[in-house]
Amino acid sequence: MQAFFAYWSYYENKKQVLPEPKQEEVTVHPYELMGSILLWSAVFGFAGAKVFNALENWGEFLKDPVGMLIGFSGLTFYGGLICGGAAVLYIAHKHGIKWPDMLDIGAAGMMLSYGLGRIGCQMSGDGDWGINNFAPKPHWLSWAPNWMWAFHFPHNVNGEGVPIPGCQGKYCNELLIAVFPTSFYESVICILLFLFLWSIRNKIKTPGVLFGIYMILAGVERFFIELIRVNTKYPPIFGIRFTQAELISVLMVAGGVILCFTQMNKKAAKVQHV
Repeated sequence: MQAFFAYWSYYENKKQVLPEPKQEEVTVHPYELMGSILLWSAVFGFAGAKVFNALENWGEFLKDPVGMLIGFSGLTFYGGLICGGAAVLYIAHKHGIKWPDMLDIGAAGMMLSYGLGRIGCQMSGDGDWGINNFAPKPHWLSWAPNWMWAFHFPHNVNGEGVPIPGCQGKYCNELLIAVFPTSFYESVICILLFLFLWSIRNKIKTPGVLFGIYMILAGVERFFIELIRVNTKYPPIFGIRFTQAELISVLMVAGGVILCFTQMNKKAAKVQHV
């Protein structure tokens, strides 16, 4: 996919090459940057996802550093978000687009893409699942299929669990003990949060505030999912153990609050000055 975007960007730039070089001042609209944005966000997003995954699974990284960095499995969403987002902001700044406006453009879309991505995790059974769920399905959830409460992830792509009787070929394993289908929960929650962000996008007039709200919602959602999700915990600090996602979630919520507060104060200060 990265190779496709690289060729596309090269092809589009090649069409604009003039027979003789000349200098002229032109206005570049944001939509005209889509090729560069897609290319560099994909490259840096993939690199960031691999690096953050290595940091999260440090023991496995030390055993096979090259394999973890160049393989297509083992990606951390927050790493892709941070590094890919940084690349997008750099391109926007380079072309004179204000960073709060650029952030707001991607707020709802990033929430939707995360929710849709988790559908793939749920269907493939790639390991993004919850802890063992021994509790019986609660009465208030009696209307829902059993897999929405506790799922064995049959035919998971990781080949984890025990063999499925009568199954032949690849992906013939399922988990011995049912777990919380956290990828399903995240897909539903984030799609609903996308609809909320989309509904308020035209009501918020202060640049940067919409993205601040996205950061708060995304951070809260992931923090609580981590409580029932399988993940690597770092060594305890002051007696508290936490995952990488929990740490970043807390920072996202704090950053979102600060972003909303500072941007609203800036706008209020401009109004008073006028």
